[in-house]
Amino acid sequence: MNLNDMTRRFLLREEKSKSAMTYLQALKETIDSLRPRTQSDYRRIEIAKQHIAEVRKITRKLQERVSLLEEQVKVLGEGRE
Repeated sequence: MNLNDMTRRFLLREEKSKSAMTYLQALKETIDSLRPRTQSDYRRIEIAKQHIAEVRKITRKLQERVSLLEEQVKVLGEGRE
């Protein structure tokens, strides 16, 4: 297996993970639509919202890292030619 094939497979899998932000947005909207009946339900919903915000930050950082690594792979690929 050569580097081009490995890179192509890697990038194709990463394309699928870009929809993670879409899933997080849908999850946040779903949680926002919930109406808690008790104080403990309210606290659980607030914690879930905080967790979604943290996951979004992590996902954004991971996407930035992937972009950086893609650029590095591209530069390395150009250097081999």
